[in-house]
Amino acid sequence: MIPARLTNMLQNTAGYYKPLFRSGSVKPLWHIMIATSVIMYTQNYIFNKGVHIQAARNEKKLALAEYYEKHGKSGGH
Repeated sequence: MIPARLTNMLQNTAGYYKPLFRSGSVKPLWHIMIATSVIMYTQNYIFNKGVHIQAARNEKKLALAEYYEKHGKSGGH
């Protein structure tokens, strides 16, 4: 079932983009650039930044809580 869906999707994609490539349209280039950007940003966030950012936020939150516990929380300074 999945290979049939994949084959159908590839045929539909080829049917959509083939005339655009032949006519020299810029649309396929934009679609490829956007897809690449989305994929790269998502991978970068998931594998590189996501865990590190959350750990840094938790560390700052803990440090701030300890500071307020020691020194008190002043209003508006």
